[in-house]
Amino acid sequence: MRGVKLAALLFGSVLAVAAFAAAIKSDAQAAKVQTVSVQLLAFNDFHGNLEPPTGSSGVVGSTPAGGAEFFATHLAQLRGTNPNTLIVGAGDMIGATPLLSALFHDEPTIESLNMAGLMVTSVGNHEFDEGWAELWRMQHGGCHPKDGCKAGHQFKGAEFQFLSANVFIDERKADKQELKRLGFKNDKHPHPLLPAISIKEIGGVKVGFIGMTLENTPQIVTPTGIQGLSFYNEAYMANYWTQNLKKRGAQTVVVLLHEGGFQASPGGHNDCNGISGPIVALTHLMSNEIDVVVSGHTHQAYNCRIGTKLVTSAGSFGRLITDIDLEIDRATGKVVTKRAINRIVTRDVPRDARQTELVERYRRLAAPLANRVIGRITADITRAQNEAGESALGDVIADAQLAATKPANKGGAVVAFMNPGGIRADLVFNQSSGGEAPGEVTFGEAFTVQPFGNNLVTMTLTGEQIDRLLEQQWSEGNANSPRILQVSQGFTYTYDVRRPANDRVNLADIRINGQPITATAQYRVTVNSFLADGGDAFAILRSGTNRLGGDVDTQALEDYFRTNSPVAPGPRNRITRLP
Repeated sequence: MRGVKLAALLFGSVLAVAAFAAAIKSDAQAAKVQTVSVQLLAFNDFHGNLEPPTGSSGVVGSTPAGGAEFFATHLAQLRGTNPNTLIVGAGDMIGATPLLSALFHDEPTIESLNMAGLMVTSVGNHEFDEGWAELWRMQHGGCHPKDGCKAGHQFKGAEFQFLSANVFIDERKADKQELKRLGFKNDKHPHPLLPAISIKEIGGVKVGFIGMTLENTPQIVTPTGIQGLSFYNEAYMANYWTQNLKKRGAQTVVVLLHEGGFQASPGGHNDCNGISGPIVALTHLMSNEIDVVVSGHTHQAYNCRIGTKLVTSAGSFGRLITDIDLEIDRATGKVVTKRAINRIVTRDVPRDARQTELVERYRRLAAPLANRVIGRITADITRAQNEAGESALGDVIADAQLAATKPANKGGAVVAFMNPGGIRADLVFNQSSGGEAPGEVTFGEAFTVQPFGNNLVTMTLTGEQIDRLLEQQWSEGNANSPRILQVSQGFTYTYDVRRPANDRVNLADIRINGQPITATAQYRVTVNSFLADGGDAFAILRSGTNRLGGDVDTQALEDYFRTNSPVAPGPRNRITRLP
């Protein structure tokens, strides 16, 4: 009898254990059902790099990386790992692009990103390189107002959504002809130029995106291209639009921010070693209701936790894709867990066939112009700056601009200034982009050096204004990041870094052809149209008088090469730094 009772007791215990295990499994399954896994594939600062970028711009560590054909394949493979995937960007998809895209006003890049599946991106500062009206065309399509349909077909525009939550347009101050051409309705109140937010419903949850443009954009783009626009603080506007998203039912919030930071060295592409820069303060100022900040602008890669937020950047030029995994509670819409990894866009995967067709089609259209030889160089001419901030290539470009505007009928210039940020690549002696001989320079290579297509402007400045121009290299918008202007032959000066800003250059030390300038004398000065409008915080140039427009900067460089080849590296002896 005792045996029977013992057996019954043991059997009951077994059932209890089984029931308990089943309950645990059921709870685990229920928990899994209560959450949904959402994957974000993010990138930034693509800059129209449809072809694999070269040199140091085409590697991650020692791994060759980038190129639209491989980029699209990696995106597709990653997308295949999770049906709940959204592809997003953090600005500078276009602008400062290689010739293949720039020759066609970046229409090829928009078409490439459409094919790749980009869904939403913030607007970066370079999206304004050709002005806000051209950005509007990038979104909505149509042929270029001056060049028409250069690619031979009607441009359809972006299938993805550009977002810019902190850029407002006041139609009362904007160009009236552009407003009419683009179909604006003469709204009397400032409003976002483009949509501020986007909500994507996926896997049963709503994910909200806020697009944020660099607040300092007005200091680094041509002012006339952003006439009527106002740029507001990124953190303040992110918090404002977060509440808007919450009211619309999106509890998961992602900011696509075109501003970034820097790691301390060494710092790998998945590290967060001593992160610094604007991204840190901005992230701390943002509401804790924001879950993820996808950042950009600095072209640095990092994978960070700043406060409660996941903060990422995929470097630049399509060399990395940030794979972000969010586990979201279905009931509350809130993020339970979040993690990210920057994955290298290696070139050991099959090329995407549609991207290949697009790249080859535009290569055929671009080749006759790109491979045209315009001159020769004697050695590498680089952007590398000496201690004073002067580069050999900066000297050459400034000399070319002076030569183009020195004749009396061209402006009568005695000096030319070039902004260093406008010099985007080196001229390499042994580079052969179109089968040319060593030392030969093609139009495509020259264009890559200066990809913005700025016109030259010659104006009159007094000696005092020239002195103020040089002081602005360290003051106002350049206080935290000095910009040393490159100067043409015959112009020399000395600056003293021990002295305070606005007092580092002595007027008596500024000379033109060996003669000191005087405060009240007038001088004809050449700059590009970006600087002429006060770009890079050189506001004094807006005061220049008797303006005369000239050739496009690339034409001036081509003419200089045709007249002076072979061209040697600039001497880098025009600017002296003390101590």
